[in-house]
Amino acid sequence: MPMRLRLAVHGLRHDRVFHLVAINQRTRRDGKPTELLGIYDPRVKPGGKDHKTMEWSVGRIRYWLDVGAIPSKSVVKLLTLGNILKPGSPYHPKSPNVMSPSASASSTSTPSSPVTPSQSTSQQS
Repeated sequence: MPMRLRLAVHGLRHDRVFHLVAINQRTRRDGKPTELLGIYDPRVKPGGKDHKTMEWSVGRIRYWLDVGAIPSKSVVKLLTLGNILKPGSPYHPKSPNVMSPSASASSTSTPSSPVTPSQSTSQQS
């Protein structure tokens, strides 16, 4: 059973709260999770705190990562901000600018046609 760490949406339309859950990847977004790992509140509280809040169980998150659960992209961003995942972890996407060795070898093995300069005529008056 492939497990994922992902966010489940709860609350009213303009008053959302996200639950960080461990859930089977084939289950719908707001289906019953295997385990609730944390709660993310993206709203800034009026008059009080000037930041968004995230409450989570670090030990249980590390357990699910060790067992083989794969976090979603948004969960990877949150766990990186919370210093649970390091920036070079295997869950971060690879750099798109780096070419694979097979792609660079295939581009150099094709013969290129020589470029002939075009002649232009200019009229002077």
